[in-house]
Amino acid sequence: MDEANKVCSIAGKIYHEKDHISLDGSTGLIYDGKLPTVEASIGGDFARLMGWADQYRKLRVRTNADNPHDTAIAVRFGAEGIGLCRTEHMFFQEDRIPAMREMIVAKSVQARRDALNKLLPMQRTDFEGIYMEMGEHPVTIRFLDPPLHEFLPTKLEEIADLASRMRIPVEDVQQTIESLHEFNPMMGHRGCRLAITYPEIAEMQTRAVIEAAINVSRKTGRTVTPEIMIPLVGEEKELHYVKTIVDRTARVVMDENDMEIPYLVGTMIEIPRAALTADALAEEAQFFSFGTNDLSQMTFGFSRDDAGKFLDSYYNKKIYEFDPFAKLDIQGVGRLVEMAVNLGRQTRPDIKLGICGEQGGDPSTVDFCNKIGLNYVSCSPFRVPIARLAAAQAAIRAEAENK
Repeated sequence: MDEANKVCSIAGKIYHEKDHISLDGSTGLIYDGKLPTVEASIGGDFARLMGWADQYRKLRVRTNADNPHDTAIAVRFGAEGIGLCRTEHMFFQEDRIPAMREMIVAKSVQARRDALNKLLPMQRTDFEGIYMEMGEHPVTIRFLDPPLHEFLPTKLEEIADLASRMRIPVEDVQQTIESLHEFNPMMGHRGCRLAITYPEIAEMQTRAVIEAAINVSRKTGRTVTPEIMIPLVGEEKELHYVKTIVDRTARVVMDENDMEIPYLVGTMIEIPRAALTADALAEEAQFFSFGTNDLSQMTFGFSRDDAGKFLDSYYNKKIYEFDPFAKLDIQGVGRLVEMAVNLGRQTRPDIKLGICGEQGGDPSTVDFCNKIGLNYVSCSPFRVPIARLAAAQAAIRAEAENK
């Protein structure tokens, strides 16, 4: 590899940036050029094996999906719902990001609402497409989570365009961008803190969720049951505040449409304090979804984006045996998860429990989730078959251990 000149040599042939090679993920073989591909599917002996797995497993298997296309793929692979729909991913498209940026730099509540009204039909349409693909299976929708600076422009021409659109000085936009800078944004102004600071964001997202459910229910005659997930909660009063907004807005929308829609409101357990106080959170939350990516990050005390700089040394020196962001650390993070499960059920025996971090597709993590009695695991669409098989193996293993 010659990174400086952006070339590499394979079997004596030089490849430049943007040249095509093809990789066989099953064998590891590398081929010259761009080979034709087909979408993966479940059929034949593989489908028969998956059918056997489904007969034995206790855990349901959901998917992490943010658009109708990924949802359709996951359904083909046997997903039984969506465990994580990251709504922020719906705002980064070129035709949507301007309205999102207008909302962020708005100087008044009314200006913010005007921008949110532009985003409402876009988000509602996306939810309708997801509901249509998922049928009557549950769909867990996480409200806006990342820090707002991630949506703002960095290039001068984009900053000038935003200022022109909003009819404000370029300096004002630059000042807003600077004011949103944070030293540790992943532990800053994000998650439920956004909805507490700007309640109108939660109002818009609730309206989009419920209106889409009403529209699809009327069109198909099916019962659509959205599950609204409030992220980054660490204190019961945070959840109560945002849940009040959700319930009030949902009531208004259902009265406007003269139609009742069943829905749940829950939270993502991704802060250690949330796991430690899960009994109090369960007073408000109808479900917990364990966001093990952030929970692992905050429990270990290092960033999953930066840990690659030193984790290899930890593996080589046998300090860590695996990547804690790929496979759940059962001794540490797992203990917090199990504690939250037990505390949550003490308060609300019928609370729905799932995991939506990427570890949800790892077989050892699935085995642990089965042991502590979670209702479901959720993973990316292409890992759904792995999770289905792992869930069956976990159920059989547990049955054998109990004999």
